[in-house]
Amino acid sequence: MSHAVVIGSGPAGLMAAAALAQAGHPVTICEAKPSVGRKFLMAGKSGLNLTKDEPADAFLRAYAEAQPPLRPMLDAFGPLQVMRWAEDLGEPVFAGSSARVFPKAMKASPLLRRWLAQLGASGVTINTRWRWTGWDGAALAFETPAGVQHLHADATVLALGGASWRRLGSDGEWTGLLAGRGVPLTPFAPANAAVAMAWSDHMTRHFGAALKSISLACGPYTSRGEAVISRRGLEGGGIYSVSRGLREGHPLVVDLAPDLPAAQIAQRLSRPRGKATLSNHLRKTLRLDPVKIALLQEMAHPLPDDAAALAGLVKALPLHHAGLRPLDEAISTAGGIAWAGLDEGLGIRALPGVFAAGEMLDWEAPTGGYLITACMATGLWAGRHAAAAMG
Repeated sequence: MSHAVVIGSGPAGLMAAAALAQAGHPVTICEAKPSVGRKFLMAGKSGLNLTKDEPADAFLRAYAEAQPPLRPMLDAFGPLQVMRWAEDLGEPVFAGSSARVFPKAMKASPLLRRWLAQLGASGVTINTRWRWTGWDGAALAFETPAGVQHLHADATVLALGGASWRRLGSDGEWTGLLAGRGVPLTPFAPANAAVAMAWSDHMTRHFGAALKSISLACGPYTSRGEAVISRRGLEGGGIYSVSRGLREGHPLVVDLAPDLPAAQIAQRLSRPRGKATLSNHLRKTLRLDPVKIALLQEMAHPLPDDAAALAGLVKALPLHHAGLRPLDEAISTAGGIAWAGLDEGLGIRALPGVFAAGEMLDWEAPTGGYLITACMATGLWAGRHAAAAMG
């Protein structure tokens, strides 16, 4: 009977294995780390945002230029299918006020346990501490605790992740193996990344504080999400949503009072302030909290006395930064196997019988459920097409 090998045990790899097993093929998953689904479990620490319950067109727009190739995969396994999949595994889900969908357990471990139990019941074998090193002739070669091991596969699905969070298994080192075989690659770049800031001592007391009710803009990218001030810079969903703009070279600007027009802000700031400090005047007239006032002073000290000029800064404060944080710290990565190097079934054109899925592919999306959904959708797609190719 034909045997399939899946390399990588994140959501893409597990979905590919499930599709292959459902088609009746023996499947072996090989994972370099001591346990499976490490990045999946890490995502679960903040609640495990599985998907977003929104109309298909709005959901697809999150994938920017990757929409055309991803569309059939997300049509086949989109938000509705993700929710049904979790429910079928016995893990109820709910949609929050932002339409983001989470397991009611608000963590990944129960869902992962049920998923692995289902795979085990369908005969899937999992080898951990098996690091793929390429091919030895026609065989897949692995470094293992027992020495070099080889597996012969009738179909292989690569689900090795991008190039962020190395400690969880996504180190991007597979690029050298594929480039040497003529697979076209787009260089990796940080996506959903924090912004590095060289804070003055004035900001130390605010480390860990959140900037709420703000609007961020970076070129064509905007966000009404929050940002967190950390020792290393600015983090959080609001920043991640516009980080692509920084990568493209656009200036980063924050609106500290997005619900107030500039004219109204200037009018309020024009009120007599008496003996109040400028900080207290900002707090009383605009209800700016200490974190916003500190950021305003950090970026634009000394602040102007002119009400209109100060209102302009409140509405569009330029954030002077040191670029994006390093690639390995990014939530996800852009780049990977170029779409031109893949057929419509996610088969790698230069490597017959080898398919790819997940963050290995050249796409990116914001946080909010889009990342996990696309990883699962591409994994399922690659697994089904690998099964079909095996006959």
